[in-house]
Amino acid sequence: MATDGERDDGVQVDLQLHRAHSARMYDYYLGGTTNFAPDREAAGQALAVFPWAALAARINRAFMHRSIRLLAGRGFGQFLDIGTGIPTSPNLHEIAQGVNPGARVLYTDNDPIVLAHAQALLHSDPAGRTAYLEGDVLDPKAVLESDELHDILDLARPVVLSLVALLHFVPDDREARSVVEQLKAALAPGSALVISHGTPEFAPAEAERVARIYGANGTPVRMRTREEIARFFDGWEFLPPGLVATRRWRPEPTDPGPGATDAEASAYAGVAVKP
Repeated sequence: MATDGERDDGVQVDLQLHRAHSARMYDYYLGGTTNFAPDREAAGQALAVFPWAALAARINRAFMHRSIRLLAGRGFGQFLDIGTGIPTSPNLHEIAQGVNPGARVLYTDNDPIVLAHAQALLHSDPAGRTAYLEGDVLDPKAVLESDELHDILDLARPVVLSLVALLHFVPDDREARSVVEQLKAALAPGSALVISHGTPEFAPAEAERVARIYGANGTPVRMRTREEIARFFDGWEFLPPGLVATRRWRPEPTDPGPGATDAEASAYAGVAVKP
């Protein structure tokens, strides 16, 4: 793990420790240690208006684990995770390679804070591979044409595209749709799309307030309705149970927050396959 302000390759990184950061706030919700006073202060503000934020983060993380485990068990061996966030074990590659040791995973994020800690994402099973690409979801062409991607993934074969808890940080609807469509178009038939996304539908007042907290701390958020989120999957076929609250997507007895409500999750999740 890199020290604060320095990447694993020795290059200095501006970790912006003076301001709250959404990735470190999420790390705080998950009980991680890669967060600082401004992050904890902003997270406290969010929890004051949306008291289930930490539970919602854990429910979302559990959805990622379940969906990746299911897809790896169905034979998927290639994963593209965009908007990776600060590593919190078990990470996506640990889940995938726990089922399919030969799985190959490319992590992508545009955040220097994530980059500084990316070494934790590279401890692959010897039978598989993991790599990290510094890339921006708002420039999908650069991601898709990168040497790092083509060194790890074969786009002529099915790939799992993971956009977990990412798209609500792309507030412009047209831009968000364009990004997803460009990524979907580049993937082979049989590929899978995994999305979770914050919604105001279950707790409207609290969702509006927490979005304001994030915006005031420099991270615009766009909560979307189920209908709006469903459009990201256009043309692909949902796996059962379709697009549902994160806690309702194939729940398991060991999931966090047993008895949690849809309001406490306040996000939709779905997995779909390209025909």
